Amino acid sequence: MEEQKQRGTFTNKLGFVLAAAGSAVGLGNLWRFPYLAAKYGGGIFLLVYLILAVTFGFALMITEIALGRKTHLSAVGAYKALDKRFGFLGSLACVVPFIITPYYCVIGGWVLKYLTVFVTNHVADAATDEFFGGYISQPMAPVIFFLIYVILGLVIVMLGVEGGIEKASRLMMPILVVMTVIIAVFGMSQPGAMDGVKYYLMPDFSRFSATTVLAALGQLFYSMSLAMGIMITYGSYMKKDAHLEKSVRQIELFDTGIAFMAGLMIIPAVFAFSGGSEEALGKGPSLMFVTLPKVFESMKFGTVIGAIFFLLVLFAALTSSISLTETLVSILCDKLKWGRKKACAIVLLFVIAVGVPVSLGFGPLSFVAPFGMSLLDFFDFISNSVMMPIVAFLTCIFVGYVIKPKAIIEEAEINGKFKVKKFYTIIIKYIAPVCLVAILAFSIMEVLGIITV
Repeated sequence: MEEQKQRGTFTNKLGFVLAAAGSAVGLGNLWRFPYLAAKYGGGIFLLVYLILAVTFGFALMITEIALGRKTHLSAVGAYKALDKRFGFLGSLACVVPFIITPYYCVIGGWVLKYLTVFVTNHVADAATDEFFGGYISQPMAPVIFFLIYVILGLVIVMLGVEGGIEKASRLMMPILVVMTVIIAVFGMSQPGAMDGVKYYLMPDFSRFSATTVLAALGQLFYSMSLAMGIMITYGSYMKKDAHLEKSVRQIELFDTGIAFMAGLMIIPAVFAFSGGSEEALGKGPSLMFVTLPKVFESMKFGTVIGAIFFLLVLFAALTSSISLTETLVSILCDKLKWGRKKACAIVLLFVIAVGVPVSLGFGPLSFVAPFGMSLLDFFDFISNSVMMPIVAFLTCIFVGYVIKPKAIIEEAEINGKFKVKKFYTIIIKYIAPVCLVAILAFSIMEVLGIITV
């Protein structure tokens, strides 16, 4: 009980919602979501994702936040506190952010570099086909920007829950929303962009397939910070007077809204400047770092618009990496009883030790290619396509059949009625486990070349 009393908390309900939404909103929304929407049929992918977000995603998110608030512990202790037999699941969940954080910060360093390029008016250089590949293959520059990014995020985390994370999210999230709307409106006003709007908003049911559903489910994990201990950690800081169901709905609204607007920013703009070719829409990382600089160079005031855009992306990336780093710090504090400063120092050393080789994996260490993947792609596959579905599946089994859905429902109804408790029970016990097994099988078969998409 003493540990629970001393644990930091968010000052109010809005602080929690903004911080948790800040965790969910990140590179998954602004980079990965538009790429997947483009690849898997635009409007039909968007429709499937929205349905899954308010059903599958809602059930998993409210479960994780409730587990954290119920136990006042991060993932490393929350499962064990409710059933000692499942203590291993907390440790398994904690492995995920340790894998993700270093490579996420490498991408954050890329964003910081592109912001610098636009601020210093070198847009023409960034718009060339060779710039992105040439930059990430360098031995020093990407590492330097990676280190700056890591230190920037860690300083915020060291300030603590109320002093750092909450204040940063209160500043960043409203700015993020405003900038997203402004740039989306600007992009849609360009000649030819309305073809992209139609592609993105109008579902083409002839393009619906099982891979569309599975891709949307996979994006859900990445985008909403599920199955990696983050929402359990944030839930442990949540006060009992906050309405759990309402807070989760608000977080989902922020997350899905930003992803939706990111699609409106990127897909119509690519249509306007490339004619919407499949090659242009399917470039993945290049959609942001190669295609969009070309778009900005062609725009009036493109340097300013581009700088605003990459500042937006930096904000989004920082809020997510802050939550990842905070999760690592919380794990060390809870498990090893370390002070916050010591835990932050160890996390810093770990992220640098793993992140530097990942960054060099596109240059001097490019010969290290497990399963034919770069180090960054390999860590992304292990965390998002293997570990997270396993953690989420075991969490559903834990809640559905060990502590029972009633434990989560009771936590959700502390200060208000849980309106969809019957629906929640069906999702967590039956639908989610089946979907998660499908995701895991699909991901493994795809990387082994058994199926292609």
